[in-house]
Amino acid sequence: MNKILISLMTLCLVQIPMSAQQNPVGATNAGKAIPILIRSDDWGMCHAVNMASKALIERGVPVSASVMFVCPWYQEAVELLRQHPDVSVGIHLTLNAEWKNYRWGPVAGAAVVPSLVDSLGFFFPSRSGLFANIPKLSEIEKELRAQVERAVHSGIRIDYLDYHMGAAVQTAETRAIVEKLAAEYHLAISRYFDEIDAEGIYAVPLEHKRDSLLAQIAALQQGGTKLFVFHIGTDTPEMQGMQDLNPSGPKDMSRQRQAELDALLSQEFHKLLSDGRYHFVTYRQMVEAKGLESMKRPK
Repeated sequence: MNKILISLMTLCLVQIPMSAQQNPVGATNAGKAIPILIRSDDWGMCHAVNMASKALIERGVPVSASVMFVCPWYQEAVELLRQHPDVSVGIHLTLNAEWKNYRWGPVAGAAVVPSLVDSLGFFFPSRSGLFANIPKLSEIEKELRAQVERAVHSGIRIDYLDYHMGAAVQTAETRAIVEKLAAEYHLAISRYFDEIDAEGIYAVPLEHKRDSLLAQIAALQQGGTKLFVFHIGTDTPEMQGMQDLNPSGPKDMSRQRQAELDALLSQEFHKLLSDGRYHFVTYRQMVEAKGLESMKRPK
């Protein structure tokens, strides 16, 4: 085990107050319930995502909110989250900008991290494009640190780190940087507890997303916390105009994101929030119950 991870796992846990609306992971009424963690990515990416996120909060879904602090709309996301301090917030560490005609660049500045950007000073659309440019590890650390600094000084509590498109943990060396920053800033890392990734509904056809989500939850078995990752948004002109530059991206992305939101807002899913068979948790609760020192690098 490397020194960074040892340092990460030996951090002292700072006690975090719990929301009155959320049960702690170790609550007695959750003893036999299957723990489920809902992580919603890309908050702050655009207004349509923020409005979908607002609807999710107002519906009472216990969500862990992963915010892209590099994006122009992150400030609106921060304003929203200031009004809802019980929401567990993470930093969606970002090294890619994948949308045609809607690009963003590094918080640190393109001149400071030139190996991370294209000729126009924007992040590359894909991980392969980024790593084909042979990014310097020192510049990756500078940029990720700049994103963490922006987040922790934004006026909202930050609980965890995760990574947009997996770029920040592409290699063992970049993963070590993420672990180093988590240890330094006393933050959790998504997938470093006992989470087991659920299939999710990203690749499920529009008309079947809700039913697929309900069926997946109904089929869950004991063992680990089930992690469902969502990419929500509203099917509005803003999001309809966004085109993923990666071939694997959905062509009807705005409708796909609306369908994911609709599944989470559905009456059928809402009933599951109070179903005794399941126990919905957030990363803030995971940290309180398990402690940062319990984190382990996933295999």
